[in-house]
Amino acid sequence: MEELVFRDAEVVDGTGEPSYRADVVVDGGRVVSIVKEAAAAGCQRPAARREVDAEGLALAPGFIDMHAHSDLALLRDPDHSAKAAQGVTLEVVGQDGLSYAPVDDRTLGEVRRAIAGWNGPGDDVDFDWRSVGEYLDRLDRGIAVNAAYLIPQGTVRALAVGWEDREATPAELERMRRLVAEGMEQGAVGMSSGLTYTPGMYAADAELTELCRVVAGYGGYYCPHHRSYGAGALEAYREMVALTREAGCPLHLAHATMNFGVNKGRAPELLALLDDALAAGADITLDTYPYTPGSTTLVALLPSWASEGGPEETLRRLADEESAERIRHHLEVTGSDGCHGVPVEWETIEISGVGDPSLSEYVGRTVLESARLRGESPWTVARRLLLTDRLAPSILQHVGHEENVRAIMRHRVHTGGSDGILQGAKPHPRAYGTFPHYLGHYVRELGVLSLEECVAHLTSRPAARLRLPDRGRVREGYRADLVLFDPATVAAGSTFAAPRTLPTGIPYVLVDGRFVIEDGRRTDVLAGRAVRRTPV
Repeated sequence: MEELVFRDAEVVDGTGEPSYRADVVVDGGRVVSIVKEAAAAGCQRPAARREVDAEGLALAPGFIDMHAHSDLALLRDPDHSAKAAQGVTLEVVGQDGLSYAPVDDRTLGEVRRAIAGWNGPGDDVDFDWRSVGEYLDRLDRGIAVNAAYLIPQGTVRALAVGWEDREATPAELERMRRLVAEGMEQGAVGMSSGLTYTPGMYAADAELTELCRVVAGYGGYYCPHHRSYGAGALEAYREMVALTREAGCPLHLAHATMNFGVNKGRAPELLALLDDALAAGADITLDTYPYTPGSTTLVALLPSWASEGGPEETLRRLADEESAERIRHHLEVTGSDGCHGVPVEWETIEISGVGDPSLSEYVGRTVLESARLRGESPWTVARRLLLTDRLAPSILQHVGHEENVRAIMRHRVHTGGSDGILQGAKPHPRAYGTFPHYLGHYVRELGVLSLEECVAHLTSRPAARLRLPDRGRVREGYRADLVLFDPATVAAGSTFAAPRTLPTGIPYVLVDGRFVIEDGRRTDVLAGRAVRRTPV
């Protein structure tokens, strides 16, 4: 007898087609039988050792988070309810060009400092890996949900070139090509870049094109955080489209937003650009989160020259009065490349987390608010935070536009990604709420997408981009990564005031046929593993 049957579920199968009522049987980690309208047809109903009454509930494939920052959280937090409770069964990590493999001892220390605001310092993690394959093997020991990995181009550049703003030598470029090839051979699904983050931003298009050729040769895709989401956003999108077409590499645009005042109402221009490229044969997808504010680190706003040489050089420049004044001028007057070419508006920069508990009074306030409370300039406050907390502060950046968010999520190549930073006392609510917020707010409350459309955006589309032949749909023979939710009540519990609140209306989540959420509570099951690239 089979292990489990979901009785009378409303199956939203991930294809975008209308839902249907069925009994769905799971055994051995797979969907083994789907009996449509079993009760109405009067046919023999499937039996199993366990039955879950799914009356009034929707059964969908597990959600795929195409842009996650859980690289260390998966290891340090076996519970990982931040994602499991949302119905996420697969996360794509290694994002924005900076992560923890491939590294040597030097670059591991540098990267840990550079992205402490994303993932914490990692003092509670045993970094017993150096290569991509070793990191994936570490995930295979058991994690809450599945994870796929993108080779981080910035980390690769730090390893081969360093943190200097210069062109790579032919030998260095060849070493980067080898590192990318090795990572792909070891199971990475593609390569990411952070082209407003050092040192990845120092790579010219010709260098990126060569690395993308390697990725394409292994059947992977390129996922850039491109060079501007502000003043030069459309040009930056065009650059990525042209670069990947030259390289023959599929393109997935990370958190594809149009932010800052200069881009208010301009989403149709981006979508027209993408439609033209798609019509011409380009292979493009994108992801977004269903919120207007962004989230990153405070140090990311600095001009790129201020971070040349690595984190210690950044701190040295911030401590030097003359260099600090130059940084301030670029931030506040000319618009730094780290702030997307737009002069910083300190009233939009909210501190969401710090590493040093003595600085917790800054969390939840904008830099401008803290400056006014102290009778100081905003730059004085920001500089103090960066120096005292050694570049660790994370921020919310309130610069988005609702009409852009809605327009982009409707596009036919759109997928969902949380871009969720799990660090800090007051993280962005998207980390805990992205997927139920799509289903509750944008489907049920606003009707921006139908339920079937939205589920397809969150399941089969990302599975197709990841080239996963047996995930992303409720179908016989497919893996039983499943979520059972109530369309009438599903909602994000997380808010900007209480960002770590878990969602409602998602009573069951399965990874590989095993319950990670059961009756609305996290079990002790660690069924997640590394999901490696499918060979071409």
